[in-house]
Amino acid sequence: MTSVDYIIVGQGIAGTMLSWSLWKAGKKVLVIDDAKFNSASRVAAGIINPVSGRRFEPAWMYDTIYPFARDAYQQVSDILQVPVLTERRLWNVFPSQQMYDAFMKKAGGGQYTSLPEQPEYEDILDQPYGAAIVKGATVNLRELLPAWRQFLAGMGALLETHLELSALEVTATGIRYGDIAAKKIIFCDGMATAKNPWFSKLTFLPNKGEVLMVRVPGLHTADIIKKSITLVPYGPELFWAGSSFVWDYTDDLPTGRQREVLEKSLQQLLKVPYTVETQLAAVRPSGNDRRPMIGMHPEMPAVGIFNGLGTKGCSLAPFMAAHFTEVLAGNALLMPEVDINRYFNISRG
Repeated sequence: MTSVDYIIVGQGIAGTMLSWSLWKAGKKVLVIDDAKFNSASRVAAGIINPVSGRRFEPAWMYDTIYPFARDAYQQVSDILQVPVLTERRLWNVFPSQQMYDAFMKKAGGGQYTSLPEQPEYEDILDQPYGAAIVKGATVNLRELLPAWRQFLAGMGALLETHLELSALEVTATGIRYGDIAAKKIIFCDGMATAKNPWFSKLTFLPNKGEVLMVRVPGLHTADIIKKSITLVPYGPELFWAGSSFVWDYTDDLPTGRQREVLEKSLQQLLKVPYTVETQLAAVRPSGNDRRPMIGMHPEMPAVGIFNGLGTKGCSLAPFMAAHFTEVLAGNALLMPEVDINRYFNISRG
């Protein structure tokens, strides 16, 4: 019998940072993950953006979560010896005069935003209304996730399989799964949790995103370039280009329709030719109120969830994982904005 403090289900950015935080706190964890190739974290570009939407509103809690994330990712990088966080400019191309005016009214010269001192990318980008600079970053999910997975495997803390809910036993003293005993289990498995009967009261608003990997000859930059589509540098002249948002879909596979949508946006942004190397798709685990879903089940305190981080997952995950770790240790109360009790209509008193 293998005994651990926590079983963590899923090793996307949520499961990675929660298992990291619990491990750092001295807890024994076992991560169960089937390495689905098109999980949301494996398809995402890992963008951290301090502003949200067309109105350039400051992202929720950004002044708190970003410094924490920057420090946490540096610690992870030091342990795993892989580059994790890269601070980058977001070169935000205005699609219209109205968007330029909105930026100047809300964010011009703000803490995280500015106008460039001189034009850039004039021969490559179609930007008749100019562009803004936003202070952003990317998390290198392509290296972070497999490096942490290898670290877990080296500790004997990884089980590479699909967790079968029917084989999971919740007992008076904790969790049993085959020959594994744990004090608690926490689900960090993205949209799979939406089918978990223990969390049927949680309101997920899943949406499907599709992206292209494109090669743009002559475009050499460390910037994220954003208009109606976002380009994230992945290598010399190679870019992640995405992503679409689709609410009505039949599966999690790439489609010809969304390739057309993405290419149309590319053609509206680029003045130069490009080639498409591949297309990817994934389903994002977003909540209905755009806040994380965190906590232990009110009737089964051995069963918990750390999920619903959405498009801000790379910025939110380190802080929220550390916060949940403190809650689990009995050192803090869970923030009401993220507490799953809001779905169970339970007052915190």
